[in-house]
Amino acid sequence: MACYHKFREYLNLEKIDFLPETLIVGTFNPSWPENNYAEWFYGRTSNNYFWDVLPRIYNPSLNLRKETPKIWKAFCQENKIALTDLITSINDANQLNVAHKELLKSYDDSKITQFTSFTFTDVIAILERFPSITRVVLTRKEGLDFFDNLWQPVQKYCKSKGIFSAMLLTPSKNARFQLASYKKRNPTDKEPLRNFIYESWRDSWS
Repeated sequence: MACYHKFREYLNLEKIDFLPETLIVGTFNPSWPENNYAEWFYGRTSNNYFWDVLPRIYNPSLNLRKETPKIWKAFCQENKIALTDLITSINDANQLNVAHKELLKSYDDSKITQFTSFTFTDVIAILERFPSITRVVLTRKEGLDFFDNLWQPVQKYCKSKGIFSAMLLTPSKNARFQLASYKKRNPTDKEPLRNFIYESWRDSWS
């Protein structure tokens, strides 16, 4: 009884009707925890700044965090951005297993590594199908071997093809654990977490 990605029909870019230039890669969005209210990628906006930070890369005054998936998709189309995740399904997850449900509803990448059977999204195949892509970014910093090992072949492929690649700070509230130096530099910032994530992304984007 596998736990599939909530938006698995989008993972291989079958639904886009434009040629993407940027591919943003995440980790996993589980389909069956009852508290997963996301309607699209990075859609749990109560604890994720993705739809705040990404638009600001293109327009510093733009914030789409409280908008709808329709608006998010239109923004991606306008800016030729495609979204996917590294994991398509966790095959040994069992919805009837309370422990498994607890692991997945935490939305913690480190908890995913407690499973052992996965179907992975073939990111390199996506890049081969879409040579229009010139930038590939992963929305988590290195530090968890499981995801680092999945990302390294993508980085190697990008380097061989002259495609820019980078690992970005997580846009989730977990970024707060790295916030101390930013707050020290910006003691009057009233929204330090959102601005810290934005500054980190901006500096790594190209």
